[in-house]
Amino acid sequence: MLNDLLNWRYATKKMDADRSVPEDKVEAILDAIRLAPTSSGLQPFEVLVITDRDIRERLKDAAYGQEQLVDGSHLLVFAAWDTYTDARIDMVRDETGAARGGVTERLMDYYKTLKGNYTARDAEVNFQHAARQAYIALGVAMVAAAEQQVDATPMEGFDPDTFDAVLGLRDKGLRSVVILPLGYRATEGDWLKDAPKVRRDRDRLFTRID
Repeated sequence: MLNDLLNWRYATKKMDADRSVPEDKVEAILDAIRLAPTSSGLQPFEVLVITDRDIRERLKDAAYGQEQLVDGSHLLVFAAWDTYTDARIDMVRDETGAARGGVTERLMDYYKTLKGNYTARDAEVNFQHAARQAYIALGVAMVAAAEQQVDATPMEGFDPDTFDAVLGLRDKGLRSVVILPLGYRATEGDWLKDAPKVRRDRDRLFTRID
């Protein structure tokens, strides 16, 4: 059951440095990210999959020494578009047309409207919008990791400017948003591993309006 797997998962604090996530499990997680919904289907982000230990060591220093970046076997960096442009939206339009039998007049009109709405906005507004789409994909990634029984620890505790510099993101029109180390929980040294999961009571979390 999915809810059993979600109860199993937690934000792993100590990963087993001797265990590596098999590539088929990583690919399943990446496929789920690719299938995640986004506003207007734009997918305005990229995900870097980093296994190089030297790079992860450098990034760990910019993540306040959090060991999961190097004790895990893979690090996912979600990097959002820095803004929306005509070229980026046209790219999505053309990909959509290729998948659906051609760029029709209706499709042209739809993406023309998107460009009119998005490209006129301030770049920071656009980045924040793109970042929210990356977070949707992050949520799907964590569910997929749980389904694969792979531990995953979402992190906002890092210096984005340093990440962007180390990974050369700004030159690509990208900005780092959130990171997700993948690995396996260590048997010892993780204070959270056997702690009960704490969530708000249903009656405090949900409001039904009938």
